[in-house]
Amino acid sequence: MERKRKFKVAVLGATGMVGQRFLTILENHPWFDAAVLAASPRSAGKTYEEAVGGRWKLDIPMPEKYKDMVLMNINEVDKIADQVDFCFSAVDMSKEEIRAIEEAYAKHETPVVSNNSAHRWTPDVPMVIPEINPQHFEIIRDQRKRLGTTRGFVAVKPNCSIQSYTPVLAAWREYEPYEVIVSTYQAISGAGKNFESWPEMTNNVIPFIKGEEEKSEKEPLKIFGEIKDGVIVPATEPRISSQCIRVSVLNGHTATVFLRMRKHPSKEELIQKLTDFSGLPQQLKLPSAPEQFIRYMTEDDRPQVKLDVNYEGGMGISIGRLREDTIFDWKFVGLSHNTLRGAAGGAVECAECLCALNYIELKD
Repeated sequence: MERKRKFKVAVLGATGMVGQRFLTILENHPWFDAAVLAASPRSAGKTYEEAVGGRWKLDIPMPEKYKDMVLMNINEVDKIADQVDFCFSAVDMSKEEIRAIEEAYAKHETPVVSNNSAHRWTPDVPMVIPEINPQHFEIIRDQRKRLGTTRGFVAVKPNCSIQSYTPVLAAWREYEPYEVIVSTYQAISGAGKNFESWPEMTNNVIPFIKGEEEKSEKEPLKIFGEIKDGVIVPATEPRISSQCIRVSVLNGHTATVFLRMRKHPSKEELIQKLTDFSGLPQQLKLPSAPEQFIRYMTEDDRPQVKLDVNYEGGMGISIGRLREDTIFDWKFVGLSHNTLRGAAGGAVECAECLCALNYIELKD
């Protein structure tokens, strides 16, 4: 991709866990330069290191290049938008406030690629896993008409809880999966915490995560939906029922999945579909794209968080234990990295795709 310079990027909500993950990804990114770090008014004016203080939550060090950068006030939309080509959003606000501020940046002709859930059900906002539904970016044309923009828009990535099984459903769509039961076992970093800040999670399981089950059941249907009359109409199948459980793991969401299909492939055919599955990011060789998006593991005790969560730099999906079920047709176990594939990394891959497709362009 030939450009006269890197894209200048603002990270909105840079001090939180997802914001921190964005910075570790962007530190040496070949296309993107984090030129502006923005946070709440109470952090504005401080250096990044001062503002974060002892709240650095990742298990890798804070990048040196951002430590002395002075944070801007996220509400200074004009000032920030004038300095960057687009924004990543990981802000910690109410959904109403998030929707308002993301649209404010979009209306200042600065695209927003969001990790937040606030716009996931806005009918003309694409919610994209780039390997599965990049065609949904076409809805941006309709969104721009609504916003009155020529360049600005909002695009989102889906919830981290669906990443370890929705790619499998996509790989098997020709076999018509129509009923799915899924339980997710979700890492504490998905709540923006580590064991230091959430010691009660040590050696613990909490059988409730607010809002997660609804997201796990409904978001795949929007991903599998179609654009009709300027909106994305969700698919009606597969019907999904889920339980979402918080477990004593720092990074990595595991899913156990049971499903029924109208067609009856062999196990070998199902595994071949997984290993062959790829999408536009692989075709375009995007910087964040895993070479092998889904791998199938034959060992009885894999995938495991400790061994497998960082597969393909945390951007690949690991699947194992595929076998026939006594009640459903098939069952399997999936694993994905929740703050890489499931959060900041997924948003960065979306932005790479949007740039490659010229939905995001340099401002000068």
